[in-house]
Amino acid sequence: MFRFEYDPGTIRYGKNCVRHLDAELEALGVERALVVTGTTVGTTPAVMDPLRDGLGDRLVGEFAETTPEKRLETAFDGADRVTESDADALVAVGGGSSLDIAKIIAVVADAEAAHEKLRETFEATGSIPAPEGDLRPVVAVPTTLAGADLSMVGSVTTRDGGELIRGGVYDERLMPAALCYDPELFRTTPHGVLCASAMNGFDKAVETVYANTATPITDGTAVRALRLLSRGLPALGAGDRDDETLHDAVVGTVLAQYGCSRPDGLTLSLIHAFGHGLARGYDIQQGGAHGIIAPHALRYLFAEVDGGRDLLAEGLGVDGGTPEATAEAVVEEVEAIRDALGLPSSLREIDDMDESDLTDIAEDVHTDGLMPYCPDGLNPTIEELEAVLREAW
Repeated sequence: MFRFEYDPGTIRYGKNCVRHLDAELEALGVERALVVTGTTVGTTPAVMDPLRDGLGDRLVGEFAETTPEKRLETAFDGADRVTESDADALVAVGGGSSLDIAKIIAVVADAEAAHEKLRETFEATGSIPAPEGDLRPVVAVPTTLAGADLSMVGSVTTRDGGELIRGGVYDERLMPAALCYDPELFRTTPHGVLCASAMNGFDKAVETVYANTATPITDGTAVRALRLLSRGLPALGAGDRDDETLHDAVVGTVLAQYGCSRPDGLTLSLIHAFGHGLARGYDIQQGGAHGIIAPHALRYLFAEVDGGRDLLAEGLGVDGGTPEATAEAVVEEVEAIRDALGLPSSLREIDDMDESDLTDIAEDVHTDGLMPYCPDGLNPTIEELEAVLREAW
């Protein structure tokens, strides 16, 4: 038995499809859109010019202030811009940071409490209460392959003195109302950034197969995603950005996240929890952290549970013959894709990480909010998680 409740936004894919944003906003009843993006993307004409053309007269402002740190203070500044421009929708352009900040802006823009009160609540609870009623719709225009788009989660951070506080909002109203995947925009993203983000998106398909919230529906999209990504990502890593490669990479990433963020839970677990513990406190992009830890996390997982190894092998196009050999073939293919993307392969390559940090990281991973979605029968201890990290060291 399974139950699948899922209400994603409209998905539009295709070359130059960003020029049709006006039609998507009209369908949503939006008249005044504020663009939310980062300083780099916001000053990239190859992205912003077609975006502005596509939005037309509905564009009322641009907030190009997001950063990978995803600071709560940035969301507050963005909410002030919403008020100043009287925007009735947010168009998030770029990577996961811009989309997360846009979602938090949508939450705080109509909050009754003052920003300082919201900050105090966030520091105490790690979350921000969403106001009653409808929120401003968010329209996503991704330029990376992290797969953070079809999600009802918005994550954010702040600092209380020297302490980094992480948290966010989980609310089905944060699912983007429309998403526009334009291959031409992905061509503008720097090679290293695109490849690292691709590993993050790829691991969403891997984890969806074995999560305890998996369904036959998500099995179908995840396996198809793995077929496309296992073909497209090595070509992407080699520097190819032809139409076929971008199709495989972008459509594969859409499928990898389709159905993985639902009102009854997520399909992300062990690898993403490790990724959070590594990337949040150290100088490495989350996709790079995934590249290092994924093979080791999978070896541990397969030693404890089946982990959907046959479905993973089907999607990746490998076959070991026995359960043990199939598991190892899956791990080796994940390693091969990681290497093809040019990502680091050991934790010791992270400049600001010391081996003595691994115990604290393991404790952080153990309490991560995604761990409850690990496959049934997998109940990692802190000591076991630390052992995986030491293997990755």
